[in-house]
Amino acid sequence: MSSSSRPDDHRRKWDRDEYEKLARKRLMDDLDDDRSKDLSPIKREMLKQRDYRVDLDSKLGKSVVITKATPSSQSGGYYCNVCDCVVKDSINFLDHINGKKHQRNLGMSMKIERSSLDQVKKRFETNKKKMEEKKKDYDLEQRLRELKEEEEKLKEYRKEKKKEKKRKHDDLDDEPQKDDMAALMGFSGFGTSNK
Repeated sequence: MSSSSRPDDHRRKWDRDEYEKLARKRLMDDLDDDRSKDLSPIKREMLKQRDYRVDLDSKLGKSVVITKATPSSQSGGYYCNVCDCVVKDSINFLDHINGKKHQRNLGMSMKIERSSLDQVKKRFETNKKKMEEKKKDYDLEQRLRELKEEEEKLKEYRKEKKKEKKRKHDDLDDEPQKDDMAALMGFSGFGTSNK
């Protein structure tokens, strides 16, 4: 074998200029991609009031058999399907629902919308109307109760009058018998003042 067919150094030689060009090209592509992307942060909704009631009482006092094969949503504790996690008690579940991680998964930021004066006045008006309606409903219910009570008292009064009339009628019939009985027993009367 001749030395011309075989290189002196058996290690591979790298073309530095070519790889520098490739590296520069890759950097330029990355910069172009970054420029083409919108650098603004993700816009999330403002925090808003829940429109559903949190169910904390449905599993209260119930016994459930939990095995290794039981899915986490049916295992002991409260399951959050948004975050796919199980919380062991109701207080921690409420903390989780109101927390930052859960709200982010719902697509909301923890910032709240600033209310204007008009919005606050409207809210006060609606709350005032609700209170008045409750008061009217309560007054109506209270009046119905009072009317029922008065009717019951009137019925009882009438019953008592009837009983009293009947007693007086019975007493009038029984008086001659009472006198005879008193004479047999040896005294003048049964302690009644009227005769």
